Amino acid sequence: MTLLHVKAFVFDVFGTVVDWRGGVAREATPFLRRYGATHARPDAFADAWRSRYVPAMRKVISGERPFVRLDVLHRENLLDVLPEFGIDPNAVPAEALDELNLAWHRLDPWPDSIAGLQRLKTRHIIAPLSNGNIRLMVDMAKRAGLPWDAILGAEIAQIYKPDPRAYLRTAEVLMLTPQEVCLVAAHNDDLAAARNCGLRTAFIARPYERGLGQTVDLKAESDWDVVAGDMNELADAVGA
Repeated sequence: MTLLHVKAFVFDVFGTVVDWRGGVAREATPFLRRYGATHARPDAFADAWRSRYVPAMRKVISGERPFVRLDVLHRENLLDVLPEFGIDPNAVPAEALDELNLAWHRLDPWPDSIAGLQRLKTRHIIAPLSNGNIRLMVDMAKRAGLPWDAILGAEIAQIYKPDPRAYLRTAEVLMLTPQEVCLVAAHNDDLAAARNCGLRTAFIARPYERGLGQTVDLKAESDWDVVAGDMNELADAVGA
């Protein structure tokens, strides 16, 4: 299927474009060893840290707290998760916590991501529509070679997805109507929120985002405009 009137593809990043679980587990491995959690599984640590992601953002979306960058939420969530793995946060130097928090800036792309993005970029604007803050996205892009045209998302909108303002503000700053923007995501709930705002939608399957035991987002759960197995399939589908 082609999306003839779409001028920009915007992307969920964590899980759709990059492997957050593998990257965080890799960076956590020496940290856990250094601070005595020698029997902890780094992938379990990554899962536990990530599990606090949505609840932390909900407090911002609900108005319970003002908007803060995702780096701030990640750092708070890190302090919260350490005792679960037998680590006293007060026993870890602030510099070590800051360094581990940067794990989210150093995530690796899925094998198909860069090639697919390069193809889409030839005829469309491509940008993240991520809950990650601008510096996080810039650092990730520079390290991984992600060829974004712009860095958009929550920090531009000053609100997190799935609040409608995150999607509509992204279209607005691109000087496009919502119908001229397509969200690409591996998460059905993200796509549903985007569709409700008038954006077009493309689902990319990432069945191992949460590891071998993943039980959610294994397949498209609605009639999204495009359903693809990876970024190159998406590029094929839209004639890029």
